Amino acid sequence: MTNKQKLPDGEAAPAESAVDAGAEQSDDSPASDEDAGAEVTVESLQLQVEALQGKADQHFNDLLRARADLENGRKRAQRDIEHAHKYGLEKLVTEFLPVKDSVELGLSAAEDAQDVASLREGMELTLKMLTDAMAKLGLQEVSPEGERFDPNFHQAMTTQPSPEAEPGTVLNVVQKGYVLNERLIRPALVIVAAEKED
Repeated sequence: MTNKQKLPDGEAAPAESAVDAGAEQSDDSPASDEDAGAEVTVESLQLQVEALQGKADQHFNDLLRARADLENGRKRAQRDIEHAHKYGLEKLVTEFLPVKDSVELGLSAAEDAQDVASLREGMELTLKMLTDAMAKLGLQEVSPEGERFDPNFHQAMTTQPSPEAEPGTVLNVVQKGYVLNERLIRPALVIVAAEKED
């Protein structure tokens, strides 16, 4: 089909049909729609990339903060351990300093003292101070005279026959034992009643 029509007088004139014109327009419109769709798609992708980049930056910052907190905690723990090693005996020293002061005063008084009873009294007070200081630190004596022998807390040096005591009973304590916060530090050295012979 041609774009020219014959007129009645025999002259030919160019003419466009409405369909052809519409076809030309329809050929242009899909391309422009695709371009607009492509622009919208690129813009939305850029927005998504920016949003994801923001989240990634936030997560990276959170990671850096967490690592910094972890490092600070590690340094604090290391400092605390160093202080514990350095000053761990501070409470012990504080409790025993008055005892040392008392012993020094007792020795000073003993140089001029004529009365043995007063020296004994001073020594007893010093011993009481020492016992109290030990108790404050959680240190307890193990002095099991007259008690049943317990291998968990006592160490038998020897056995002796005894007509009065039951076999396995502690007759004498040679050296007191000590328990620190329910943990045995030193067992008591004891003499135990022997089994009775038939």
